Amino acid sequence: MIIIPIKEGENIDRALKKFKRKFEKTGVIKELRQRQHFRKPSVKRREVRSKAIYLSKLQQQENQ
Repeated sequence: MIIIPIKEGENIDRALKKFKRKFEKTGVIKELRQRQHFRKPSVKRREVRSKAIYLSKLQQQENQ
């Protein structure tokens, strides 16, 4: 359960923004989308490996 403390007189839009931010951090939507389609474990590992390679290349370019 997500609890958002709201101060007296605080704008509703600001409270909604806080709620959305906290909800995104929980990862519910991301997990829901992942569960809609089955991916083989080998495909998951391949994606993780390619992402790591991409990030390392970016980091190397930044350091040069």
